[in-house]
Amino acid sequence: MPIRDIVIVTIVLVLALWALRRPWIGVMNWTWLSIMNPHRYTWGFAYTAPVAAIAAASTLVGLLLTKDKRSPFQGAPVWWLFVFAIWVTVSWLLGYDPEGDYEQWDKVMKIYLMTFVALSLLKTKHHIMAFAWVTIGSLAFLAAKGGVFTILTGGSYRVWGPAGSFIADNNHFALAVIVIIPMLHFLQLQFAAGWKRHAMSVVMVLCIAAALGSHSRGALLALIAMGMVFWWRSSKKGPIAVAVLVTLFAFLPMMPEEWWERMGTIATYEEDESAMGRINGWLVAIQVAMHNFFGGGMSYQHQLFFTMYGVHNTNVIAAHSIYFQILGNHGFVGLFLYLMIWISTFRLAGRLRKQAAANDELHWVAQLGAMVQVSLVSFAVGGAFLSMPYFDLPYNLMVLLVIAAKWVEDKRWEVEQKISFLEYVGFNRKKSRARTA
Repeated sequence: MPIRDIVIVTIVLVLALWALRRPWIGVMNWTWLSIMNPHRYTWGFAYTAPVAAIAAASTLVGLLLTKDKRSPFQGAPVWWLFVFAIWVTVSWLLGYDPEGDYEQWDKVMKIYLMTFVALSLLKTKHHIMAFAWVTIGSLAFLAAKGGVFTILTGGSYRVWGPAGSFIADNNHFALAVIVIIPMLHFLQLQFAAGWKRHAMSVVMVLCIAAALGSHSRGALLALIAMGMVFWWRSSKKGPIAVAVLVTLFAFLPMMPEEWWERMGTIATYEEDESAMGRINGWLVAIQVAMHNFFGGGMSYQHQLFFTMYGVHNTNVIAAHSIYFQILGNHGFVGLFLYLMIWISTFRLAGRLRKQAAANDELHWVAQLGAMVQVSLVSFAVGGAFLSMPYFDLPYNLMVLLVIAAKWVEDKRWEVEQKISFLEYVGFNRKKSRARTA
């Protein structure tokens, strides 16, 4: 029996049992499995084992048993997500092929359900930082491995994500990696100066290498957008600019001719058959939304629609855009609701960045808001050319912000400091009694 399979399943089961008493641990278990998909790197029974279902079920049972929970509706982004989830369900039921789209609807609703569960269970700074580490660390591990592979092979082979996941495709994997780079910097800022910060810098460089090694044009645009916003927001514009240039000069010369030819099609998209096919798919999405108030359902990729509305050809093609995919799937109202989730999230991040900057106790919250904004810009730009509107990662960033905002509103740092002090005093009393005895 493969050792790796035993290790993965054992970890999942231990965390699932732990989640029955402390359900927030179950949120970490689910997040690790849904983002990293570690079971997809096994070769035995764990590959197809229902590990995500086990994690989700134990968390839901723990949620029902615990008294330490609250309403998930703590901010505007959550309400927009709730309304969007309802609209998606109506769109699916009234769509072109509800039966065929059920699997996708079920998958998306599970993600949204666990998002609301996370919002109900996470409340302390410890919870927030743990959730950030699991979310970002799960992808950073894969990205660092992909970055090393890119460097060792000179970028001659593409980097892919775990099979059967949202990020299995090289383009999707690259965008996810770029989105986490600013969040890695947020985690880096939580360390004092020293080797830990340097180690995080190395991981971020490897993430850039992995993104470039994916050969994704959309990811390159997202990387440029991320770099520009990151530089603009930084108080150390000179060192950041130097670091970016050094990184580019280190990696770009080693990229193969195939990579340069592929990136060159960004400027000559009208001559690229693949790019024109995407544009055709976008035009079909617009027509589907114009003729169907609720959109096509969980997918507008049906031959009927492309035969009716195709301009350049009638080939069925993926949307290759979060915006046009939502538009074709759920209509103009669905697109409006989806955009409002991220607009309200971006505004919340900006509010936290400004309000918390002056308070030393809240400085980490300001850093979180600033870096989430950079990540959202990366997702907005890269997502314009990739079909991943239901991917967990940006929703997890929203959860981090909403919980942090509630933490600030409730002045949780005062409560947590008091608890820490009482625990410290109690611990010392126990030690004193032990010495006396």
